[in-house]
Amino acid sequence: MTAHPAGPAPSFGAFVTASAAAGRLVVQPRMGFGDPRAMRDGLARTRAATAHTAGTLTVDSYTRVGDLAGARAAVADGTRLNGYPIAAHAPATTRAVLDGLHGAGFPVQVRHGSARPEPIVRALLAAGLDATEGGPVSYCLPYGRTPLRDSVAAWVRACALLAEGARPGSTPHLESFGGCLLGQLCPPGLLVATSLLECLFFVRYGLRSVSLSYAQQTHPGQDEEALRALGRLAAEFLPADVERHVVLYTYMGVYPHTERGALRLLEDSARLAVRAGAGRLIVKTAAEAHRIPTVDENVRALETAAAAAALEEAPGPDDGADSEVYLEARALVEAVLDLHPDLARALPDAFARGLLDVPFCLHPDNPGRSLGFIDPTGRLRWARTGAMPLSPDAAADTAPLTADGLLTALRHVARSYDGRRDPTGEPPDGPAPGGGHDHSSATPLTV
Repeated sequence: MTAHPAGPAPSFGAFVTASAAAGRLVVQPRMGFGDPRAMRDGLARTRAATAHTAGTLTVDSYTRVGDLAGARAAVADGTRLNGYPIAAHAPATTRAVLDGLHGAGFPVQVRHGSARPEPIVRALLAAGLDATEGGPVSYCLPYGRTPLRDSVAAWVRACALLAEGARPGSTPHLESFGGCLLGQLCPPGLLVATSLLECLFFVRYGLRSVSLSYAQQTHPGQDEEALRALGRLAAEFLPADVERHVVLYTYMGVYPHTERGALRLLEDSARLAVRAGAGRLIVKTAAEAHRIPTVDENVRALETAAAAAALEEAPGPDDGADSEVYLEARALVEAVLDLHPDLARALPDAFARGLLDVPFCLHPDNPGRSLGFIDPTGRLRWARTGAMPLSPDAAADTAPLTADGLLTALRHVARSYDGRRDPTGEPPDGPAPGGGHDHSSATPLTV
């Protein structure tokens, strides 16, 4: 069990920065329960894990889409929810959930998925919290049909609320979800660019502590390039006095069906985080391919990741070379910033002109002319770039993408890890559910 000092909660960003300076990776679950007692138990178990942890309050679907009346009715009826309805509970209820847990050494972040997050921000501030995540692009395009300009306007207001409403002496923290767009099959340059652009947006509207996200993809070498590019671009574009760190998400696409494969993927993500200098890791569990994980499974994932991270060597110095990911991301960032200095105007205009274009994203404000593919080495590359200032890969297969081809690409990582053999020579843990046939579909996107 990790010792957690008592006392007032430090700023979320400062906690991660101090942990990184001490050589400790912060690991964090995705976790949310509708019942306050269950939510408190989940936080307590996270805090007590043998790992250096941060806590999570993930909100329910009613709250995420702004149906606060539905959330309140569910609370009144005792309906089981898929997350914590922070805007439906009284602030005193949430403070009771946090009492004695949220403090120095154990910060708590509210995670949600909302394109219009003002009620969530008001509720978390009223409960004494000041850390959340999302973004005007990353919590709009993948999650619904809210017009992008409406989401941008809502996030302008939410940033101001968070920046101005936190308790005295704290530094509110906001994490961009931009490095996780749709979770998979998006070449890393766009993920890195979106994460940086959202953090620049947050700073423009008052935040002084931010984190930049990236989701583990299909090739460890490319992922390391992306994480290093993200850190380098943050240093180049964000003001020097803005507190910042990089957060890695364990793979968010179709997850391995075998426990052994799932745990290996998690361990690889922890090693990647340490190797590339990320300060925090959002974990997934061995149950992801089958159902919502239990608290026990979340704790095991936290402890597995922490153990793997502890055995990885600290990151070496960056040689300063311009990787392909760095060059792509920088080109996209500069193209957007050239449109207008205010990102509240530049981001919608960039999508309207096709300068930003998320592959496989069906939102009406996304141009939909780009396409990513996995090359024979396992790297994600561009087959089509639309109007983005990038060049498609000359080796891209020019044949139309079929449904079978898409499903094969979506299951690339799961099949790779399920098919690995243990160093002892033992095969993976048997067939996938369903008599050995793969009946999986894309894993639902989670925050």
